[in-house]
Amino acid sequence: MNTNTYDALEVGQTFSVDRLITAEDVRIFADVTGDDNPLHIDEEFAASTRFGKPIVHGVFLLGIISKVLGRDFPGPGSVAVSISSKFVRPVPVGSTITVEVRVAEKLEKYKHIRMKVYVYMAKKMALAGEATLIPPPPPDQD
Repeated sequence: MNTNTYDALEVGQTFSVDRLITAEDVRIFADVTGDDNPLHIDEEFAASTRFGKPIVHGVFLLGIISKVLGRDFPGPGSVAVSISSKFVRPVPVGSTITVEVRVAEKLEKYKHIRMKVYVYMAKKMALAGEATLIPPPPPDQD
């Protein structure tokens, strides 16, 4: 049973999870979305860029944040209303990232939650943003 309903969530609550992003993950993302920009998937091409190696799609990082919000915290039943972000630094393919989400505000009028969302790589911020979501509903009461 999910206990992260609107009433149970508190401002300041946080959740974080680590994730290794492999070249295979990035290739699958490129195949699914059609975004096969060689900056993400071609070692030789990426070596000739300012980054020196392939980097993870920024939208892939947002997808991982979406997974955290929808599956981990607040969890199943959550619905994103909006997600906005700023990409602070590139994430090289093969990096382990930490996704952190924090309850920033409870919006009483609509029973929405405003969350701060972050992606860190080696303790350096790679993405900072905000999400507004509808948290999971309370369990049915008989």
